[in-house]
Amino acid sequence: MIGIAVLGTGRIGRMHAENIAAHPRARLAGVYDINTSAASEVAAKLAVPQFESVEGALAASDVDAVLIASSTATHADLIEQAVEAGKAVLCEKPIDLSLDRVNECATRIAGTRLPIMLGFVRRFDSGHAGVRKAIEGGRIGDLHQVIITSRDPGMAPDAYIEASGGIFRDMTIHDFDMARFILGEDVAEVTATGSRLIDPALMARCDDFDTVTAVLKTSTGKQAIIINSRRAVYGYDQRVEAFGSAGMVISENRTRDHTRHFTVDFTDSAAPLKNFFIDRYADAFAAEISAFVDAITHGNPVPVGFEDGRQALILAEAAIRSAAEGRPVAIREIG
Repeated sequence: MIGIAVLGTGRIGRMHAENIAAHPRARLAGVYDINTSAASEVAAKLAVPQFESVEGALAASDVDAVLIASSTATHADLIEQAVEAGKAVLCEKPIDLSLDRVNECATRIAGTRLPIMLGFVRRFDSGHAGVRKAIEGGRIGDLHQVIITSRDPGMAPDAYIEASGGIFRDMTIHDFDMARFILGEDVAEVTATGSRLIDPALMARCDDFDTVTAVLKTSTGKQAIIINSRRAVYGYDQRVEAFGSAGMVISENRTRDHTRHFTVDFTDSAAPLKNFFIDRYADAFAAEISAFVDAITHGNPVPVGFEDGRQALILAEAAIRSAAEGRPVAIREIG
């Protein structure tokens, strides 16, 4: 069994630790967090060791890999340390908020044969992956347009927003990766716009937006339209639509149950949407761990790698520049 240590035991780290502990082909080798009480709680709950340091986790002989779920500012450093220690890596997005730092990290780990996987979990959702498969199977003919809707159920705490690096790097980056995944080719140009409609004061203070739209275009003319909002009063809104010359395929929202109600007063009333990302993408998070284990065990290529993370950040940087300057930005301008 593959021994995996989890670095970072906040909300998403705890979820990952539980998924690894429950996996039939993986073993939770231990946890670490700078917040020792948080790590202690997870370690006690799952009956695993609590490492006293990152160095201790990386030096452990029964640790084959690390899952990095710590704060974004630590990701690049931890990737480099893990590679130097000979450990495979699954790292939450983004690699870093700075493209220069990501490029530096890429240089430092260049040539490694260790699996380095990025946590763009939406690729592992059965519905979203089904859209990609339908396109690859020719079921909608030539792909023309992709529409990605992603709206959070509510604003994150002010402190999170202030440290997030902005909506394009923090939230839309998942959708940039999904656009690349569905389009199946590189994006050549990004046009983006943003508004401050939910919390104008906070957004002005952070020089950020809470409502954004981005249009991505490939060199062959395919388009992807991304629609984001920090608050949808009806729940976590996650949809992907692909339109082609011979039809359309859609990955819809998930509700808490599949019943639909019709009365004299209303039609097609359904249960609320699933609550935020851990609930909505629970199956995808489990599938992500399986893919990581397969990459280590069988030498399979990771389905979403370091370069995918770098490319998603490049798209984010292009969107930031486009929104600031009010014009389309060619990806070659970003580098």
